[in-house]
Amino acid sequence: MKYNIINFLKKAFPFIAVIVLWRLSVAFWNPAGILAIIPIFYCSFVKPVPWFAPIAILFCFLIDYRFNTLCYWTVMYCLFYAINGFQSFFDITRIDNNALSIFMIFFGIATFILSMLHPNISNLMRAVWLFAWVSTLYIPITALIKKVCYDR
Repeated sequence: MKYNIINFLKKAFPFIAVIVLWRLSVAFWNPAGILAIIPIFYCSFVKPVPWFAPIAILFCFLIDYRFNTLCYWTVMYCLFYAINGFQSFFDITRIDNNALSIFMIFFGIATFILSMLHPNISNLMRAVWLFAWVSTLYIPITALIKKVCYDR
């Protein structure tokens, strides 16, 4: 019985991490729950979790709802999902540092485009801060997911 509960929690942890990170929304540290994009990216592309894509799309939409962007993060996720599905040059599952460089490209491009919609110094500084903060937290959050879910 104990093993079944632990096994269930290991399998449910990526889903729980997305919910918790989205729910812990704070204006400066986690605006609109954007930190949830880390487990969404990691569990969709680096260490794919079965049946995670529908939850990822739902929470990208919920991030859009809180950000007041009309399906922006959802479209960016779906676009990257499609690009990842058609490519055969990179194997994201085998890149070092939990594919931090690929995540930084994905998140950097998305943040840059979002900041260029209304270009002013305030938006640019906010985009730089958000990019630096989310990129810094990528390694600890993915290490926690890897430790809980894949450490046998």
